[in-house]
Amino acid sequence: MTDQANEPLTGGGLAARQAAADLLEAALSRRAGVDEALSSPALARLEPRDRAFARALALSALRHLGAIDARLAPKLTREPPPRVRTLLRLGAVQALYMGVEPHAAVSTAVDIAAAGRETRAFKGMVNAILRGLLREAEAAGTSAANPALDPEQLAPPWLFARWRAAYGQEGAVAICALITAEPATDLTPRDPAEAEALATELDATLLPGPSMRTERRGDVTAWPGFAEGRWWVQDAAAAIPARLLAVQPGESALDLCAAPGGKTLQLAAAGAVVTALDRSAARLVRVTENLARMSLAAEIVTADAGDWPDERTFDAILLDAPCSATGTFRRNPDVLWAAQPKDIASLSAVQSRLLDAAARRLKPGGRLVYCVCSLEPEEGEAHVTTFLARNPDMALSPLQPGEGGAPEASLTAKGTLRLLPHHREGGQDGFFAARFVKT
Repeated sequence: MTDQANEPLTGGGLAARQAAADLLEAALSRRAGVDEALSSPALARLEPRDRAFARALALSALRHLGAIDARLAPKLTREPPPRVRTLLRLGAVQALYMGVEPHAAVSTAVDIAAAGRETRAFKGMVNAILRGLLREAEAAGTSAANPALDPEQLAPPWLFARWRAAYGQEGAVAICALITAEPATDLTPRDPAEAEALATELDATLLPGPSMRTERRGDVTAWPGFAEGRWWVQDAAAAIPARLLAVQPGESALDLCAAPGGKTLQLAAAGAVVTALDRSAARLVRVTENLARMSLAAEIVTADAGDWPDERTFDAILLDAPCSATGTFRRNPDVLWAAQPKDIASLSAVQSRLLDAAARRLKPGGRLVYCVCSLEPEEGEAHVTTFLARNPDMALSPLQPGEGGAPEASLTAKGTLRLLPHHREGGQDGFFAARFVKT
């Protein structure tokens, strides 16, 4: 993959802060994620340092959004215009959580307010509220750069309530405690035999699987081994489902909903004859590019996984289904605030349809791995029983402790995986995974 990882916080003039305001509003209005919005023509013209600063500022605001809004609430007698709230959020996160000099955080927010037609009348309010937040932090005995955090404030209340119901109070708090942490970068080696040597070159820690975890920052395309196609960016948890298929050289494998392609690369690197299918032609371009960089091959198909007319059947199928993606909040904190309760039910229906379609395409004796990067049981555990009831020729194939590089804490009593973010030191994406076999 060619994602930028852990951008350094440098640069940061008014243009960068205005761009961060645009990114934050795009993410919260569900128009686009931060990285998607950053590629818009207006923001693409920023200097690289300013783009990096805008991205880091918007992501930090999203990671601390719950705590910031809790501090702002008592100071707002009525809801200000959306852009004013955005400027308050960005000023607060810089001064309270990012170590930006308080005067600069306040003055730049005021300057941006003064420059906008809809915000000009509110510049005095922006100044007063931000200075009040700083005084409160000092009076409470916490440094302005590191105020005390309540983990329950870090997620939308409806999501915290769901996680508490599913994983208990302790589990929900442990999940939320990772929301503010900027994650390290996980990598998957093309050749597992090279993992130890690559980890040394990349100053990385070797994880089971194998995966590699590095604290390196900046543009990953400049890191050792990228140009030679020796690894790709992939969260340690996201790399587990493809391993659960245990494909053998020459086996036919279908990767449904394949983009952005990390799992396709895993299956191809293991020697399978891979068909990568996704409904988005634009997203499949990235899969094709990464296959070329890794010197791997796969058949690329643009189609809806549920309506694909091809009659072929496969030895192994991986279904990484569309979902609410709440488990990816470490790198995409906007998912916490963009998700809506109604989304979970509608996505669950899509997942059921795709599971049934995948079962029909499986050869007798073939394996199907179903996974979602969601923390919501309706998108994971709830599908196992209903899927088996609808498909009597399918059976659950229980997983073993540590299989695929999964933490033992993630293995459920039924032999499925519930990968929670706090199950791995330093965090991981939240996933559910189950393996089935066609009898």
